[in-house]
This record gives sequence, structure tokens and C-alpha cells, in this order.
Amino acid sequence: MKNALTVLALAMAAFSMSAQAASHAGAAPMAASGASAPTKQQSKMSTCSADFKATGKAGSERQAYMKECLKKESDAKAAQQTKMKTCSADFKKTGKAGGERQAYMKECLSKS
Repeated sequence: MKNALTVLALAMAAFSMSAQAASHAGAAPMAASGASAPTKQQSKMSTCSADFKATGKAGSERQAYMKECLKKESDAKAAQQTKMKTCSADFKKTGKAGGERQAYMKECLSKS
């Protein structure tokens, strides 16, 4: 009887350890594939897709709509980067100390 219980306890321990190893082994590929959180591109696509559904247009128009919607997102990002480059160049021209840069950039970027 003791031997049977020992064998059963060892089998359960081995099963438990193999289940934990399998769950940890499966966790790495999920995290690497991005299943845990959507990427920026996935978020943009979700937003554009939801906006398209709200328009009530036919499904055949979706591709063109998505292309334009995603382009607007990238155009806005490019405009912000250009604005930051301009503000940074303007700050360099002032000759002020680097410690004042953050306040200058905040003010410059808040302007239209």
C-alpha cells in the first residue's frame, strides 16, 4: 500500500511539473507574437475599422477607407515630427541653456 501511494505521489508531482513547464513554454511564444497587447499598428487598424463600421458604407469600400484612414494617422505623426524638429532648431538658435529646453519645447509645440 505504501509503495502504491508513493508511486501515485511521484506521478502526481511529475505531472504537475510537466504541466507547469508546458504552461511556461507556451507563454513565451504568446508574448513574442504580441498576443498580450495590441501593437500601435493594430490599435490604429482597430480604430479605423470601427470608424468604417460607423459610416454604414458597403464592405467593398472598406479597403479604400482603411487606406485613407491609416494614411491620415501617419501624416499626423509626420507633421508632429516636423514640428518638433522646427522647435528644436529654433531653441538651438536662442543660445539658451539645455535646462530651459523642456519648457521652450512645451511652449513651442503647444502653438498651432
